[in-house]
Amino acid sequence: MQTVSFSQSGLTALPPLALYIHFPWCVRKCPYCDFNSHAVKDGVPEVAYIDALIADLESNLPQVWGRSVSSIFMGGGTPSLFSAASMDRLLEAIRARIKLNPDAEITLEANPGTFEIEKFAGYKAAGINRLSIGIQSFNAEHLTALGRIHNRDEALRAIEIAAKHFDNYNLDIMYALPKQTLLEAEADIDQAIACGSTHLSAYHLTLEPNTLFHRYPPALPDDDLAADMQEMIEAKLAAAGFEHYETSAFAKSGRRSQHNLNYWQFGDYLGIGAGAHGKISFHDKIIRQARFKQPSEYLAKMAAGSAIQTEEIIEKSALPFEFMLNTLRLTGGFPIALFTERTGLPMTKIIHEIERACAEGLLERDLHHVKPTLKGQRFLNVLMERFLPE
Repeated sequence: MQTVSFSQSGLTALPPLALYIHFPWCVRKCPYCDFNSHAVKDGVPEVAYIDALIADLESNLPQVWGRSVSSIFMGGGTPSLFSAASMDRLLEAIRARIKLNPDAEITLEANPGTFEIEKFAGYKAAGINRLSIGIQSFNAEHLTALGRIHNRDEALRAIEIAAKHFDNYNLDIMYALPKQTLLEAEADIDQAIACGSTHLSAYHLTLEPNTLFHRYPPALPDDDLAADMQEMIEAKLAAAGFEHYETSAFAKSGRRSQHNLNYWQFGDYLGIGAGAHGKISFHDKIIRQARFKQPSEYLAKMAAGSAIQTEEIIEKSALPFEFMLNTLRLTGGFPIALFTERTGLPMTKIIHEIERACAEGLLERDLHHVKPTLKGQRFLNVLMERFLPE
C-alpha cells in the first residue's frame, strides 16, 4: 500500500459523503468502454460478491464513522445483472452499518434487455429510487457499431417498464458515433425527450486508451459536425425544459443527480467493489483509495481482509487542480467559499490562475462566484490546464 506525505489541510468541516458500489461484470464488453468491466463467462458469483461488498464496507467503517451518507450509486459494468434479492440484501446490510439519510438518492445503472426489465419492480421494493439506463442510441446500425446487446424495441420497452416503477430516471445517450449524421443524432435526442425521463446524459463518444475502438478507430464525425450535434442537443433539451447543469448532464427541475453533484462539488465518496475509487477527507488530510480491479483478485483480497490496492494522501499542491477538475464541469461553477471549505486552502492559491482564465474569456467571476463562460465550457480541457500544478 502506497502512502504519500501530506501537510495539514486545515479542513474545518467535512464535506458530504456518498457511497459508490462497483459491479464489474457485463454480458459483453463494449468496444468504446474503458471502465472496469468484464464479460460474463461462467455466470456471476452473486452471493460471494455481495458478501465481499458487505465486508469491504465494514472494514472501512472506521474511516467514515459517524458520518451520514447522502447518496448511493451502483455502477459498472452492469449492476442490473444482479437480482433484486441481492440488491435488497446489500442495501439492508448498508443501512445496518452506516447512517443513510432518509431522503438519500439511491441509483442503479441498468441496461435494456428482456432479461432485466422484469427486475425493476423488485429494485424499487429494495429501496432503489433512481435508475440510470444505458440506451446510447435508438438507431439499429449505431447500436450494432457500439456493441450493444439490445435493440430499439428493447430500449423503449425497458424505459416503459422503468417509468411505471420510478418517477426519477436517467437515460444515457451518446453522439458523434461512427458514421452518424446530424439528422440521426437529432432523431436519437428527440426519441429520448419523448420517453419522458427526468434526466438525460449526452456523451460525446471518445476513443479511450485500452479499448477496442482505440486500437481499431472507426470513422467518426469531424469536429465541426460533432460541435453541431452538441449545439443541437443543448438547444433541443433547453426547449424541452431540461437544465444544462454539467458538461454532459441535463435535468428537469429538481432532478439533478445528487450523487454526481457531490463528485462535481468535490465532496467525499467511499468506493467499494472491484476497481472502485474513493476520496475521503479528514480534518488534517484528504486521502484517495483504489481497490484491486480484477474481480477474482478483489474477491481473494477481501477474503484475506482488505482489497485496497493503493491509498495515498493528496498533496496540498495538487488540491487546486483536483477541485477545479470537478467544479468547472458545472455550468454554474462554484461559490468562492467552497474552495476553502473543500480543500482547506486560501483562495489566494488560485486567484492568479482565475484572473488569467477570466482575461482569456474562459471564466467569469464576481465577489462570490466563479463559473466557466460558454467558451470555457466548449474548451474545458484548455481551461483545466490553467490549474495544473507546476
